Amino acid sequence: MVYSVIMAGGIGSRFWPRSREVLPKQFLNVLGGATLLQSTCARMQDIVPMEQTYVVTHKRYAELTRSQLPGLQQHQVLAEPISRNTAPCIAYAAARLRAIDDDAVMIALPADHLVRDEEAFHRVLEVAVAAARNSDALVTIGITPTHPETGYGYIQFEDDHGGRAGSELRAHPVRTFAEKPNIATAERFLDSGDFVWNSGIFVWRADAILGRFRKHLPKVYDAFDSIVGALGTPQEVEAVAGAYHKCPRISIDYGVMERSGGVMVVPGSFGWSDIGDWRAVYDLSDKDRHGNVLRGPAVVQDTSRCYVHADSRLVVCVGVHDVVVVDTDDAVLVCHRESAQEVRHVVDWMRAHRWQDYV
Repeated sequence: MVYSVIMAGGIGSRFWPRSREVLPKQFLNVLGGATLLQSTCARMQDIVPMEQTYVVTHKRYAELTRSQLPGLQQHQVLAEPISRNTAPCIAYAAARLRAIDDDAVMIALPADHLVRDEEAFHRVLEVAVAAARNSDALVTIGITPTHPETGYGYIQFEDDHGGRAGSELRAHPVRTFAEKPNIATAERFLDSGDFVWNSGIFVWRADAILGRFRKHLPKVYDAFDSIVGALGTPQEVEAVAGAYHKCPRISIDYGVMERSGGVMVVPGSFGWSDIGDWRAVYDLSDKDRHGNVLRGPAVVQDTSRCYVHADSRLVVCVGVHDVVVVDTDDAVLVCHRESAQEVRHVVDWMRAHRWQDYV
């Protein structure tokens, strides 16, 4: 069967001051309507039913996850004892699914992305599932780039359409992974036609990814292979804690995908965004005639191209342009819109300099 594994363990520090350790980004409503986690779960339901949906999150967010997704049973929330990035997260989920279903196919995806065209998204996933089901391929979803973006990693793929993916949805062999480029390199990637943005969405058989862990991250593989008998029992929590403490902090991209053979990518276009910072929220939001996005009690004058979020207090902006203002009960962020990515560095600084109460 096909299962979805939603990765919901991050802190989302670029969304400070709304995103905090007690209530991170994936549990927030940042675009209106449902929270990001709820939206991610809902868009998967036409592909994977709720009873085959799992969420991996830090143990401090397990109850919050169940409250936001009341359709999940307790065993469908996999609680991480410590944060170890995405490789141990995926190894835990794969070991759990392999223990209950020899033929399990996993769709692993972040909890905090936006997809505007869900039908197109489902078509891409169906192609990826078909490619993964009857092989040991590791399949990732690539986003056909619309501009030379420097904030995303890229994937180069092999193709027989003169460097263009063509209109047919299919899985292509991956040539290489590329880190976030500078603007000149991003423009070259865009012009070449055989690069896509790395979405961080993966599809594979559980046994296939576990086999790659055994080859490329044997410490991670051994840690979870040794506790298979405890999974689904009252001893699972203690066993998982021991496994996590044996694992390095490493991403699935660096630890497995970039080192492995048999990697495929399905390029697609479905209105995707990783909603990575406040600038992305601004870009994705409806704007007034002056290019402003106003949330809550906000008043502006001689102000343009600004994002202003006010939780409860009145926020007034006069004569400012291209800034982000986010006001909460105990903290205020003011930054240039193009510097929104740097907010995470301020959060790191506060954590290191005894401002922990505000993190």
